[in-house]
Amino acid sequence: MAADNHTTIVGNLVDDPEVRFTNTGIAVTNLRVAVTQRIQQDGQWRDGETSFFKVNVWRDQAEHLADSLGKGDRVMVTGRLRQRSWETPDGDKRSVTELEAEEVGASLKWATAKVERSSQRGNGERSSGRERQAERGGDFNDAPPF
Repeated sequence: MAADNHTTIVGNLVDDPEVRFTNTGIAVTNLRVAVTQRIQQDGQWRDGETSFFKVNVWRDQAEHLADSLGKGDRVMVTGRLRQRSWETPDGDKRSVTELEAEEVGASLKWATAKVERSSQRGNGERSSGRERQAERGGDFNDAPPF
């Protein structure tokens, strides 16, 4: 039986998704997702520590994500954990654990969404996360809880 490291996280986007392209033209969006655990203590629920996860989203899904979600939106991400290591020019060793996303979706626990089939668009037609958030309207004006 093969080992599998399938992982799911639910949290809030720390920043607006921004699509970049590799030298070969493949779309990639790198996200940070804040996940705050809930702790029950003396019969009361409270926020625990917040963890920040790096998430990589590739190809069409990267573009769809940037067209659909913005900073503070609650997301569900499933994928596989990957650890990378490298050495800085100063000789320091670094490593990072990232979640390579298979699926990213909006959480509908406290929000609604209208799903639309995507149409392929040119890169110049993509709006920023703030513009998309303003277009959606009805969003809370409160600062994100992180």
